[in-house]
Amino acid sequence: MSDRQITVGRIVGVHGVRGWVKLLSHTDPIDNLLRYRPWRVALDGNETELKPLEGRLQGKALVARLEGVDDRDQAMRWIGADIRIDRSLLPPAKQGEVYWVDLEGLKVRTTEGVLLGTVSHLFATAANDVVVVQGERERLIPFIKDRFVKSVDLDGGEIVVDWDPEF
Repeated sequence: MSDRQITVGRIVGVHGVRGWVKLLSHTDPIDNLLRYRPWRVALDGNETELKPLEGRLQGKALVARLEGVDDRDQAMRWIGADIRIDRSLLPPAKQGEVYWVDLEGLKVRTTEGVLLGTVSHLFATAANDVVVVQGERERLIPFIKDRFVKSVDLDGGEIVVDWDPEF
């Protein structure tokens, strides 16, 4: 799991004329994206390593200057590129917390032992996080510990939920 590549952001635009890029960060807080190095940047099926030289919050956005990207035209080339890092670069999760990426692929069973499928991905809503479970059909299960999510066993590869299989 530690050698796995995970997407932590995306280059979404350019900033100025000196090669700076605008970033969409999937980290919390968003400027944590700048702490991880190196970046493996994927665009059009090709992957290359880019190093952020500096970066900062610019209003509510995040901008960065990348090694070897010195003007606006070079920066525009990278728009739409996903930013990936080695999973091993993330700090250990705090007690009682997990990274979403570590839940992907886990089996999901009900408290009665019915296999619902595997975790495809998660997403956030205003109310709570939601687990997308792919099985014989797709299920959206609120990731609310103790209410719906009874246990998460990363080593055993399983999440136990209190969920009606018919729902």
